[in-house]
Amino acid sequence: MPEKSAHRRKSSSGVSSLAEHVLELLASGQAATRTELAELLGAAPSTISLAVGQLVSLGLVAEHGTRSSTGGRPRKVLRLGGSDGFAVAAELGGKHAHVGVVLPGGGLTDVSTVPFPTADGPEAALPGLAETLTALADRHGRERLRGVGLSLPGPVDIASGIVTLPARMPGWNKFPIRDWLADRFEVPAAVENDANCMAVGEHTVQPAERRQSIMVKVGTGIGAGVIADGRLYRGGTGAAGEITHVRVEAAQDTPCSCGNTGCLETVASGAALVRILRGHGLDVTSTEDVVRLATDAHPEATRAVRQAGRYLGQVLAANVNFFNPDAVYLGGILSTLEPFVAAVRSQLYEGCHPLVTEHLAIERASLGADAGLVGAGQFALQRALAQALQTVTDQSGAR
Repeated sequence: MPEKSAHRRKSSSGVSSLAEHVLELLASGQAATRTELAELLGAAPSTISLAVGQLVSLGLVAEHGTRSSTGGRPRKVLRLGGSDGFAVAAELGGKHAHVGVVLPGGGLTDVSTVPFPTADGPEAALPGLAETLTALADRHGRERLRGVGLSLPGPVDIASGIVTLPARMPGWNKFPIRDWLADRFEVPAAVENDANCMAVGEHTVQPAERRQSIMVKVGTGIGAGVIADGRLYRGGTGAAGEITHVRVEAAQDTPCSCGNTGCLETVASGAALVRILRGHGLDVTSTEDVVRLATDAHPEATRAVRQAGRYLGQVLAANVNFFNPDAVYLGGILSTLEPFVAAVRSQLYEGCHPLVTEHLAIERASLGADAGLVGAGQFALQRALAQALQTVTDQSGAR
């Protein structure tokens, strides 16, 4: 008897794990039929039908009309049960927050930018942001709010929902941000690193065949998110994509915010460009100032931006050769500058094997500044669905 019970638990866990993946794909809009789910998950149609059937019986997925199929019967279209729900999300910057409402499938609405005093610490800054997000939720029907997501410019411990040792968020280290949000809104909350949010958000709107990608965010700092086989890849300790602290020869012994010297961040980030241009006597105090000068074709700023792109491209080339992605997406404020993008692209073509670049897409994030917001909302919706699945599975098991 004990062996049979253990087998049932293992079997149930396997179905639940697959069901979570199904919910994730439906929530992000990457799949809408059983056939698409089977192709994306590499599972047998019968296995997918079993998982979908479980979700339908639990009320988490519903069949909604049909889609014509070439050479076969029409395919039933799947949608999330109660898919009229939404998440509110915010992407935090140094002095402002990008906020909006995220819908299942990656839809985005009510986007705006509001002041956010990051340097004042979480207890001072978060209440005002919560009021803004509450107003958005009330506008769309608070009863339909499924989750709240936050994109943070620093390393995030996913298990505990805290930001750890953030270089540009004084006073935020170890603050329980996820729990604070969940208590305030009484719905599931998700917090995630900004580059990972951008990677997931951009992946949501890209062609389904692009299963492997690297998203690089280049603003005041540098971050990267990795999509492997259609899902965010975190690595062993959640630090996958941490290219900003790769040592580069050109940086020599320049001190970095991480406490080391010679990191990529010290020669290729927005903060580095501010320091470099100020050293040449230019009146710049922010990455926005650098972008303004380069946009106006200022010679010194353009040269510095192009060189920063080369340094980033050199580090990326090693990663692209190793990972062989379908696409490299560039986001963040420096990606708005053509000399920067062109320098990265040129360095990748020069430094990567021809087989690696033969079909490689190297382009700006199609969602632009909204990519991180969409990703944060998607994380919140997925967390809400996972919790709902766990709840109904536990209830079913109890019966």
